[in-house]
Amino acid sequence: MAFSETSNNSATTFPKDLPRISGAEAVIRSLLAEGVETLFGYPGGAIISVYDALYDYRDRLNHILVRHEQCAVHAAQGYARATGRTGVCMVTSGPGATNTVTGLADAMLDSTPIVLITGQVSSSILGTDAFQEINFIEITNSVSKWNCQVKRAEDIPEAIARAFYIASSGRPGPVVVDITKDAQTGLLDFEYNPMKFIRSYMPENDIDDTSIIEAARLINLARKPMALIGQGVILGGAEKELLDFINKSGIPATSTLMGLSALPSDHPQYVGMMGMHGNYAPNIKNRDCDLLIAIGMRFDERATGKPENFGINAKIIHMEIDPAEVNKLIYADVAVMGDVKKTLPLLTEKIAKKEHTAWIDEFRTCANIERENVIEPAIERRGENLRMGEVVDAVSQQFDDAIIVTDVGQQQMFASRYFNFKRSRSIITSGGLGTMGYGLPAAIGAKIGMPEREVCLFVGDGGLQMTSQELGTMYQSEVGVKIVLMNNGYLGMVRQWQELFYDRRYSFTELVNPDFELLAKANHLQYRYVDKHEDLDDAVKEMRNAKGAFLLEVRVQKEENVFPMVPAGQPLENIRLE
Repeated sequence: MAFSETSNNSATTFPKDLPRISGAEAVIRSLLAEGVETLFGYPGGAIISVYDALYDYRDRLNHILVRHEQCAVHAAQGYARATGRTGVCMVTSGPGATNTVTGLADAMLDSTPIVLITGQVSSSILGTDAFQEINFIEITNSVSKWNCQVKRAEDIPEAIARAFYIASSGRPGPVVVDITKDAQTGLLDFEYNPMKFIRSYMPENDIDDTSIIEAARLINLARKPMALIGQGVILGGAEKELLDFINKSGIPATSTLMGLSALPSDHPQYVGMMGMHGNYAPNIKNRDCDLLIAIGMRFDERATGKPENFGINAKIIHMEIDPAEVNKLIYADVAVMGDVKKTLPLLTEKIAKKEHTAWIDEFRTCANIERENVIEPAIERRGENLRMGEVVDAVSQQFDDAIIVTDVGQQQMFASRYFNFKRSRSIITSGGLGTMGYGLPAAIGAKIGMPEREVCLFVGDGGLQMTSQELGTMYQSEVGVKIVLMNNGYLGMVRQWQELFYDRRYSFTELVNPDFELLAKANHLQYRYVDKHEDLDDAVKEMRNAKGAFLLEVRVQKEENVFPMVPAGQPLENIRLE
């Protein structure tokens, strides 16, 4: 029988008359039937049978041995975000499983499709507090889209089929399949049927034509509309549909952090990122617009500021796939439910072709204020010390078509603000959970998923040390990520808040760091250190031309702040330029 794919690009064919196989081998064959080519993991006693079965499939499944189970999930996230396919990871029971919870939470909040397979003790001793037993189903209820425990070998194929379907359909998310040891060693007649429908699960609502008509009416009447682009556009593969809508409507478009790169940075109607560290123009003009069209975003408070003041003079159109997000934080005058890849063309068809030249000019005026007061000081080569914005700008100029991955903190915001995105899926970052240590393993996953594209990681000295053991994964698996380490000797974003809101009481945010050159050499990375303006471009060029992994350590100004900034809990129009 031939198996067709559900969430991935290719599938493996298995004849129906094969002899009975173990549940462990059924796991591997199920993954192959879903078109899985790469999985990230770490073996252990409760999953050892599956790893034993994997030994015979090494020519078809590329297993990446991480150094910590949390990083298996982050790497699978990077893979999923870069490729648009479902990421897969596998770990053992007990601490192996619990170490993945942070990664699952991150994937849950950022709607990243992940299938995590965990080992479990034998079903006969479940509930006895056996060695490395933990009730992982209870633990992951709040950080997974769906989870299940499999106690019989014959249930493995269906459980994995359900997992892939649920993880990748509708609003994507992480799924957990917990498999007991006796299910792995039991025998079954293997047959795999990819899941295409679950009776009680509705990944998408039917599209309501009335909401499309009403949304089009509001757009046609609006004098000062603004489109707010979220990650839903990228997850739905709706970049072309977005472009058609933007071009026909003439509406200025802003982006959330997670929606960056859905629209090219140089599009004439793109006015920058909205939110806490977003651009001045969309934050200020949020109060002046008469219509906000939210496209595939969930109104996170980091994007909207104080909810009561968001779009205070505007009607709201919310285009969203998940009903739970509608009217949760921001009231929608019109809710257009469904995948934006399907709803955007219907809306574009009904709107009038317009230009909003005078309205966009107002954004340009605000942008000039930001350029003069924030951007030019951040990227110009002046002063004694290198600055983070200057570094990102230099990398952006030489890495023309790179996927950038960021860790969390100041370098994340500088990279988001100053890198120029030319095509979609060009930034991978931890948005909802804000997980320090995310960057390095996510960059590994992104590079493995998209080997033909350059992958450049921006990371701080604090974030790198949280998962620096994955430099060993890069070496063993020959993953050529280019790492830009912004070393300021601080937990920079926390220090910034301490400076601005806690009277410069720098409580435990200064770092005494290791010798990063020795760390690079210990993991066989090419390395260069730079701390002068005149050396920066040459150092970036050396990194770009290097074959394989490279660590560029940049000593940046110790007490630099990311501006603009909207103080937490305040309206977007209270944005500070200094």
